[in-house]
Amino acid sequence: MRAEATGPKCSVRTGLKRELGLGSAMILVIANMIGTGIFTTSGFVMESVGDPVAMLLCWFAGGILALSGALCYGELGAMFPRAGGEYVFLRESLGKLMGFLSGWISLIVGFSAPIAAAAIAFASYFFRVFPEGLIHDPRVPLIDSGFFSITPFTLLAVSIILLFSLIHCYSLYFGSRVQNVLTAVKIVVILVFVFAGFGFGKGSMDHFHWRSGLEFASPGSFAAALIFISFAYSGWNAAAYLGAEIKNPGKNIPRALFWGTLFVMVLYLFLNAVFIYALPSGEISGVIEVGAKSAFALFGGRIEKAFSLAITFCILSVISAMVMAGPRVYYAMARDGLFFERLGRVTRAHGTPASSILLQAVIAMLMVITASFDKLLLFMGFTLSLFAMLSVIGMMVLRVKGQYLDRPYKTFGYPITPILFILFNLWIILFCIKGKPVVSLFGAGTIAVGILAFYWRKKAFFKHPFKSKGFHGSLKK
Repeated sequence: MRAEATGPKCSVRTGLKRELGLGSAMILVIANMIGTGIFTTSGFVMESVGDPVAMLLCWFAGGILALSGALCYGELGAMFPRAGGEYVFLRESLGKLMGFLSGWISLIVGFSAPIAAAAIAFASYFFRVFPEGLIHDPRVPLIDSGFFSITPFTLLAVSIILLFSLIHCYSLYFGSRVQNVLTAVKIVVILVFVFAGFGFGKGSMDHFHWRSGLEFASPGSFAAALIFISFAYSGWNAAAYLGAEIKNPGKNIPRALFWGTLFVMVLYLFLNAVFIYALPSGEISGVIEVGAKSAFALFGGRIEKAFSLAITFCILSVISAMVMAGPRVYYAMARDGLFFERLGRVTRAHGTPASSILLQAVIAMLMVITASFDKLLLFMGFTLSLFAMLSVIGMMVLRVKGQYLDRPYKTFGYPITPILFILFNLWIILFCIKGKPVVSLFGAGTIAVGILAFYWRKKAFFKHPFKSKGFHGSLKK
């Protein structure tokens, strides 16, 4: 029996502790999902579909897609309640190579790059809200080598990444409590904005007219809108990455994924309705800072500044959530001998995968000071959609083969639910290949490098101290 599958009394040298209840797991999902995306992507969605009602329908469709994925991942997470998420799912269903590639993508694209982007967004909002009395121009380099640039702007972003990495190195219990508080603040901010916007804002219901009929439903425009919406909904699978640290995982992982995703879906629909109530479609289309612009239209300049300040601290929650979830993937890979041995260990004092957390922090901080993260974000949607789709295909493969018959939870609506998720993601992937070939090339290149790294792993520094043999019999007491 493995230490990480036995519960809180596992060895802190080699195993993780089950300390997260249903509430904390659900909050982790909500925190991962609600980030900068909801405040920045609606303008691009409107630009794609050209109609306010069509935009709301697209957000609804994106929510159904995320819910379908959450239902499928609920079955996988309950079946394999270990750290690692998609890495574990793909390893058990489609083989070690596919599992490794999923972890490889998570390290570079799935977590490090979004953490860097969120930290940059935090610094950007921070200096915008407090322009006076601080540094005259935070983007003026203190050190500029050509390859990297150190500015007050990047120093703040790097400091935020380091701060939350150290918090989650210190303790899962303490880190989860910080996470819960930040997420609660974020939810309150959004709810206050929604209710105040409709109750006291200077908007108009005339903005909700259906101007373009069914023309919005062209495959190209709908697929383009779903790419942006999928980015905003990303994070619905967060609880699956901490499967080894969630109490009663057979019940709590599926519940956390479903209820967390449903809550965010409803919240997103109301928030986009407020954006439309505040602004006509022409003023939303193509606007990045649609949240701040809506606040200005509804309440005026002072409230806009206050709302921008609130968004600044909302971003802290998503940084914290990603810092918490990502390292569990690298930890699981190292436990299976597919990554550096040190990443598969936890600290004696607190039982956290500190080495994995710090590796992720270093990569994210390098992306901040080199600005290389923007290139990675170009293909983030492509690669993450690909591996999420493969994970659900793997679930269906396990069912067909009759493997792992002991399933605490089975996907609601099977097989329609997974087929719907697969088809929608396949549509997005094919659209990326056809409409954005450069994105596809970057994604394919990253995967190719991952394949080389997989076959290179047998070098001396990739040891196999844990000798993983899969899940057969390892989770039964």
